[in-house]
Amino acid sequence: MKKFTLKTLPGDHLHLVQPQRFSIDYRRELNEAQHAAATSVDGPHLIIAGAGTGKTRTIVYRVSYLVELGVKPEHILLLTFTRKAAQEMMRRAAMLLDSRCERIAGGTFHSFAHTVLRKHAGLLGYEPNFTILDQTDAEDVVNLLRTRMKLDTKEKRFPRKETLYDLYSRSINTLTPVPDLLSQDYPHYLDQLDDVQKLHTAYVQFKRQHNLMDYDDLLVNLALLLKQKEAVRAALSERYKYIMVDEYQDTNRVQSELVKLLAFKHQNVMVVGDDAQAIYAFRGSTIRNILSFPQEFPSCTVIKLEENFRSTQPILNLANEILNRGRNFGP
Repeated sequence: MKKFTLKTLPGDHLHLVQPQRFSIDYRRELNEAQHAAATSVDGPHLIIAGAGTGKTRTIVYRVSYLVELGVKPEHILLLTFTRKAAQEMMRRAAMLLDSRCERIAGGTFHSFAHTVLRKHAGLLGYEPNFTILDQTDAEDVVNLLRTRMKLDTKEKRFPRKETLYDLYSRSINTLTPVPDLLSQDYPHYLDQLDDVQKLHTAYVQFKRQHNLMDYDDLLVNLALLLKQKEAVRAALSERYKYIMVDEYQDTNRVQSELVKLLAFKHQNVMVVGDDAQAIYAFRGSTIRNILSFPQEFPSCTVIKLEENFRSTQPILNLANEILNRGRNFGP
């Protein structure tokens, strides 16, 4: 009969631990850096993983490792860039260990926010049956209000609905005021700033009046909920005792704030990313999230996955040289 012992984790939660052996030989299956990352448990961790270094494999093995330690799958939250990525990691973890790994909470920031807000939106003044606007719907609402306000009949051309929605969305995701973005990206519309801002106010009010949220509202309202409602914040942090975030270099400032709010009670958060692959700044992501993570979580452990399994050495040499030269132009 297998012997189990009790281990106390932060927050005085007891988990069954099998100290003698695991069903998976993690040390044999992973290289040294991957093993260090996959078997790290408590506290904040930053995993720097370049392309081809086994990042996904490491995440999959960590999910398995936590479950083998006795952490309930429902207490693990895996946030990824796409829902497909989360589903694939959960599937691979289940194949590696067993079906328990399919019960972890996995998905995108937006899908997670949607799930939480369906339960708690009433605390923010929304009805629980709020409707979500996709980008096309949101642009159409902006255009409807643009027409109602007779902004499309001016002699000088007013910004198109796509431009306006992009402007409002990036203002939220980068926490940058609309006037600053307009000055930076659309200076030829600066003389229409007042109308651009009035339309933005009308758009926000319209969504409230009609119980609507666009994709950006999902993140913003979840952050607002966690900041304003301590009981909800504590309950979610208590439930999701281990948080993992993939592609952290592609997160925006609101998403970074959500990670801190969700992990406030235990600090058990592992983010994985590559500061050389930050390519979504046009969507509002910022490389500063991954660069400043050790400052946001002072007790952070940094682990680098540097062994490449995908490319030949000449290709790696060229890539490294490009990166070295590119540092002179970094943020």
